[in-house]
Amino acid sequence: MACSCSAPEPKSPAPGFRKALWIALWVNLAMFLVEGIASIQSGSVSLMADAIDFFGDSANYVLSLSVLSMGMLWRGRAAMVKGLTMAIFGLVVWARAIWVARSGITPEPLTMGAVGLLALAANVSVAAILFRFREGDSDMRSVWLCSRNDAISNMAVMAAALGVFGTGTAWPDLAVAAIMGSLAVTAGISVVRHARKDIAEALAGSVAPALKGSASGSR
Repeated sequence: MACSCSAPEPKSPAPGFRKALWIALWVNLAMFLVEGIASIQSGSVSLMADAIDFFGDSANYVLSLSVLSMGMLWRGRAAMVKGLTMAIFGLVVWARAIWVARSGITPEPLTMGAVGLLALAANVSVAAILFRFREGDSDMRSVWLCSRNDAISNMAVMAAALGVFGTGTAWPDLAVAAIMGSLAVTAGISVVRHARKDIAEALAGSVAPALKGSASGSR
C-alpha cells in the first residue's frame, strides 16, 4: 500500500526505538525459521513469501540498528536500500507464483492456517511496539511499514488457507501471494520516495552552513 507524507525535520531517533528494533529483529528471525520449514512441508507459496519477508525484515532491522546513531543522511540512505529491497521482494513473489501456477502444486491448508495464525500474533505484537514510531524519519517509517504489511500478509495467508481447503486448488494461495507481492512493491516505492526527501533535506542542511562559512570568509 503506497502512502504519501511530507518529509519530517531532521532529528535524532525517538527514545526507545533501538530497543523496539531489537525486539522486532529477534521475533522476525524466529518466524523466518518457523515459516520457512512450514512452507516447505505445506508447499504454500504465500507461506514461503511470508518467510522470505521475515528474513528480509530481519536484515532491514540489522541495517537500521547499524545506522541508528548516524545522521539523517545515512539513515535516509539505509531507508533507500530497504525500500528497494521491499520492491524487489514483491517482484520475486510474483515470479514464484507464476512458476507454481504452471507446475500445478496444491498446498496443504491446515499447516498454512496454523502457521499463519502464529505469524499474525508475532507481527501484531511487533507492529504494536513500533506503532508510535510510524511518523518518524524515512528509516522509522520503513520499519513501521514492514511490520504493518506483515500483519496484513498474515491475515491474507489465513484467508488463502481457507480458500485452498474449500476449493482444493492452489489458486487462493497464488492470489494471496500476488497481493503480498503488490504490497511489497507499493510500500517499497513509498519508502524510496520518503528516503529521497530525507536525503535531499540532509544534503541541503549540510551545504547551507558551508556556503554561509564561505561567504563570511570572503568578506
